[in-house]
Amino acid sequence: MKKAVVFNIMFYSIHDGPGIRTTVFFKGCPLSCKWCHNPESLNDNTETGYEITASGLIKEIAKDTLFYEQSGGGVTFSGGEPFSQADFLLEILAQCKKEYIHTAIDTCGYCDTATLLKAAEIADCFLYDIKFINPEKHEKYCGVSNSLILENLKKLSGVKTKLYIRIPVIPAINDSLPEMTEIFEFIKDFKNIEKVHLLPYHNIQSDKYKRLGKQYELSEISAEESQNMNAIVKLFNNRFRTKVGG
Repeated sequence: MKKAVVFNIMFYSIHDGPGIRTTVFFKGCPLSCKWCHNPESLNDNTETGYEITASGLIKEIAKDTLFYEQSGGGVTFSGGEPFSQADFLLEILAQCKKEYIHTAIDTCGYCDTATLLKAAEIADCFLYDIKFINPEKHEKYCGVSNSLILENLKKLSGVKTKLYIRIPVIPAINDSLPEMTEIFEFIKDFKNIEKVHLLPYHNIQSDKYKRLGKQYELSEISAEESQNMNAIVKLFNNRFRTKVGG
């Protein structure tokens, strides 16, 4: 019997996809973004999490079926990175489909392409993160190159699943108009993007790092919203429905 390692199940979420949702946070992530809001998710052991079976997780998810039906919501698999536990993810997606539960995958896109496309045949939508187009900056701030991430996004742009693009807007790191224009140009012709979410930076996660005995490397970055946010919204509004926040 397959088990996943998760660190939280959040009920009545309204920021992780359409409608009222249950968000399941998987442990494990191949990236190491310097602004990560969930540093407890980065390794895949049970250090700050617990194991759960697919049947146990379905019972938790099904508790809010009435809210899903009334709001057009469902379950979102997040993390960490849900594809870090890909076999379990595919199994739970299939079970949700049998129960007619809407599914979303919140992913960084750094995963096996064939597995991603298998999941896309089942999942209703993806919340897909883009941080940079420039590969050197992506490696500097996120720990890995973004070539696979961008190629996987291209592949998803050609399938039936819906895409919600999520862009963290980090002052002095990726919030310049030239950087955001690179992202806009990359995605502007994709037909299945439902909405672009611009995620303002905050530093409330710094307390988590302290509790975990880890150093938060961006403590000097202002916690105030980027001064360029209005211009960035205007840029993406040229082509997409755009929202500030999750």
